Amino acid sequence: MENTASISLREESYFDGGTFDSIMVKIMATLLTVATLGFCYPIAVVMLIKWDTQHTVIEGRRLQFTGTASGLFGMWIKIWLLGIITIGIYYLFASKTIKKWKVKHTTFA
Repeated sequence: MENTASISLREESYFDGGTFDSIMVKIMATLLTVATLGFCYPIAVVMLIKWDTQHTVIEGRRLQFTGTASGLFGMWIKIWLLGIITIGIYYLFASKTIKKWKVKHTTFA
């Protein structure tokens, strides 16, 4: 258990993104995905993750996302193919795979 002195030395954690900006990024990501019939979905996902991490500060340190759409695209094709082969069962595990990729590419700026 931590003592109160070390707790008081910690910097604040917060999210500084605005509601309007958040809505606009989500609309852009949705339009991009719909306009390309889902082909650019990885670009939209990376756009959303980058916006979210750029506006997140943990204990005084801003987060940074280093992942790329091309890196997610390969994983997305694999998830899609394995989902078809397993009649959709693999989709149950896909969110964990994407979450691991997201965390792997999130660092402090």
